This record gives sequence, structure tokens and C-alpha cells, in this order.
Amino acid sequence: MRGRWAAARLLVGVGLLAAGSGTAVLAADRPGAVTVLGAERPVAAGARDPGDTRANNSPTLTRSPTDPGRLVVVNRVDLPAYSCALHESGDGGRTWRELPIPFPAGEELPERCFAPDAAFGADGGLHVVFATLKGLGNSPNAIWATSMAPGEAALSTPVKVLGRLSFQVRLAADPQVAGRLYLTWLRAEGVGLALFPETGNPIMMIRSEDGGRTWGEPSRVSPPSRARVVAPSPGVSDAGRLWVLYVDLGEDKLDYHGAHEWRAGAPYAGTWSLVLARSADGGRTWEETVVDDAVVPTQRFLVFLPQSPSLAVDRAGRHVYVGFSDGKLGDADVWVRSSDDGGVRFGPRRRVNDTVRRDGTWQYLPKLAVAPGGRLDVVYYDRRADRDNVMNGVSYQASFDRGRSFTPAQPLSGRTFDSRIGFGSRRGLPDLGSRLGLLAGGDRVLAVWTDTRAGTQANSKQDLALATVSVDEPVRRGGVRTLGWTAAAAGLVLAASSRRGRRRPGPGPEPPAGPAAADDDGPHPAP
Repeated sequence: MRGRWAAARLLVGVGLLAAGSGTAVLAADRPGAVTVLGAERPVAAGARDPGDTRANNSPTLTRSPTDPGRLVVVNRVDLPAYSCALHESGDGGRTWRELPIPFPAGEELPERCFAPDAAFGADGGLHVVFATLKGLGNSPNAIWATSMAPGEAALSTPVKVLGRLSFQVRLAADPQVAGRLYLTWLRAEGVGLALFPETGNPIMMIRSEDGGRTWGEPSRVSPPSRARVVAPSPGVSDAGRLWVLYVDLGEDKLDYHGAHEWRAGAPYAGTWSLVLARSADGGRTWEETVVDDAVVPTQRFLVFLPQSPSLAVDRAGRHVYVGFSDGKLGDADVWVRSSDDGGVRFGPRRRVNDTVRRDGTWQYLPKLAVAPGGRLDVVYYDRRADRDNVMNGVSYQASFDRGRSFTPAQPLSGRTFDSRIGFGSRRGLPDLGSRLGLLAGGDRVLAVWTDTRAGTQANSKQDLALATVSVDEPVRRGGVRTLGWTAAAAGLVLAASSRRGRRRPGPGPEPPAGPAAADDDGPHPAP
């Protein structure tokens, strides 16, 4: 399997050489080209320092809409003490500097910032939310918001948004209205040791119109009939429509109520549901769609820190995608469901990873993003190179037909790394975090993940790695296209007329509607 990954890189390199020559070729059907641009890079300076044993995970990667070269990564730090990290780049991710997140006065010491999230507003202002912790059990004491206006060099004094026992907080910014922010979270009534003792803890949303200085009244997203819900993820369209994706654990008392006592073992034997809540009135009222009601768990988890399914929405709000991992084929695979009516109805499952079905290796924790032209990007952890299903890689795939088929997997990580390293490893439940980071540009994709290559099971060191992918859209039927940037830079008339004449791939036939549509196990190579 390692040889197959190496061969994939070699083929990409050959394609780059051909492209650089500027050779004009007759284009019948040419698939989209995916190229990893160089080796992955660490985000934090401590990634290369053996004395820095912080466990960095759960990255959020966000880009300024007014300065595309400005990137920010925030992440939680589990060890040696709970904290937050924020890194900023002004050159598109080539170099990074760490910025402090101000700690609010009056909170319990030592300082414990935890589980941050971040988003750029429509005006290019940066917004960050985080939790402070209290007591020996490290329970969330409050949720705070801080901002950095365009041109400023430091984050503002934090403003308190929510009180105690607010879990799994996520932030989204309106892409059109400066200062409009949305925050989702799980509101708990009580906690035990690695468990929620009672059911009925709802998913909530709250909104700010002034960049996080003040906040309105919260609304309940999940209905009372859904008693065990976790892992909310918000999305916003240009028109201000809202979506919140979350997991309904059903009767999973093993994880929700901590019956596993936070120890490794067989996963919950039942199924979960993926639920998408939708609001057209700014979050005051909600409707829901069951995206998938037969998700098969593959592992136990700590209910305070669940792995999140991924929600991606195009700017117009018409095309909605949900990505998740599932064990219906006997091992973890990555799946996508797509909607072309704003999330009211979804088509069948599409299997993303192009591994042999039931090969015994895991592909999991996908992150989705939609590029400006409609391309769907997917990145996920991938163990196909290790028949023992221990060593992780990271893979990228793209869909040019709105989630119906995908390009072959492209490895992003230059080497595999141990999935057993991280917080919880002593109990057999190592935590690589709740999510990956992904940004989809027109012809560039940036991905960030938790990487353990510099750590050991003794020190649990985790770092964040970033890779850049170049994506060239597919060419359809006829015309002449000039390959390569050399010919394009020369301004050949032949290349220009080819671009005008070629047809983009059409959407194809629509899939059956509704969550009960027949599954499609794939894989489906992209055209």
C-alpha cells in the first residue's frame, strides 16, 4: 500500500513536468488534476522542539475575506495542561506567528482557556470564542468572545457570552453582514466524570450584530424529543440562511452516560442519526431534516469531546453537503450526502474513499469545504497504508459533480503517524481531536490536521501540519487546451480560445430525494 501512495506522487510529478512544458494537447475528456505543492509544514514553532510536548488538536482554519493571504488557525491544547493556541499567517501559510488569546479577569487560576473556535467577519475582522474551566473536573465555567478589527495587532478584552456547562461551542460569521456572528453550543444541566448524567441537554444558538460585543436571546435548535444530541456545526449562506448539523445518539447510553468508564472496547451496538436544522429567520425558528438515520459507530468516545460530522454549504445556500464516517461495511469509511434544495432533502450516501471495501483499514473524521466554483473538497484521516490499522495518513479528494463522484485519493502527509498518541491514550481512547481544518479556494486548497510524528505514547505530543493542494478543473469534450503555466504565462491565443470553448461538467441526473434513498457504496471515480 505504501508503494501505491508513492506511485500516486510520482504520477503527479510526471503530470507537473508535462504541464510545465506548455504542450498543447487535444482535450477529449481530461480529469481534474490534483497536485500537492511541496511537503507539509508545521504551524507552531514548537513542532520541531522536543522540549515542547503540547498536545495540539482540533484545528479551525479560517481566511480573511478582505486579505486572502491572511490565515488564522486556532486549536485546543490538551496536555500538559488545558489551554488554547492561535497562530496567524500573512503570507498564505508559509510562515506563522503565535498570538496570545487574552484571558478574562476574575476567572479561576491557573489560566485555562479551552476549545477555541474562530471566524473572519465580512469586513475582515477576526472573531474568537473560547471556554474557561473551573474546578478539579475542569468543567466549562463560561464562554468568552474576543475580536481583532482590521489593522489591529491584538485581540480585544474578552466579553462573556454564556455561563457554566456550555460545551462544544462553534462560531460562524455571516459572509455578507459585518459584525453578524452566530454561536452554537450544547447546554448541559449537569455533568459527571466523563459523562452527562441526565438526558435532554439541547443544542442552542445565539446571535450577535456588533461583532460579539453584545448578544441576543438564545434559541433552541434541537427539539425536546431528541434526548441525546452532541457535536453541533453551524453554516451560513450569503442570504443569511442558517444550518446546524448535529448527531442524535439515540439510545447510546454507553457514550452519553459514560457506561464505558472512558475505556477502550467495542463501540455502541446501535445506530446514530445525523440531523440538519434549518432556519430562514435568523435562528428564531427551526425546521429539521434527518440526513441519515443509520450511522454505524466505529469507536467509543468521551461525550464532552465528540468527533464532529462536517457541514459544507455553498455561498448561495442551495447545495448542502454532509460528511461523516461510518462502519456499515465493517470498518470506518468516509461518506457524503448531498442536497440541491438547501438541505430539505438529501440524496443517497456516496462513499468517498477509494479503498477496497472491507479492507480492515479506517478512513475517518472528514472535513468538507465548497470552492467558489462549486467544487467539493474532502480531507480525512486515512490508514490504508497500514494493514494493522494503526498508522494514520491524511488524504484529499475532490468532487466536480456536486458529490456524486470523487477524484482518486491524494496523500497529503509525507509520512504516516501513530494514531495511539494523544490525550486518553492510557485508557485506550487517544484523542486526535474533534475536527480537521480545510479552506477551498478557486485553484488552491489548504488543509490542517493533527500530526503525532514528533510524539510518543509517553509524552502525548501532538502538532498541527498544513498542506497546500493545487486543483485544476476537468476539461470536457473537444477543443484544444494548453497545459501548464508556462504556456499560459506566454499568453497563447490557442490557450485562451480553448478556455472559452470548453464545456464545464454538467450536474448530471439528480439523485433520489430523502434520507431513505438507497445507499451507493462506490467508490465513484470522478470524471
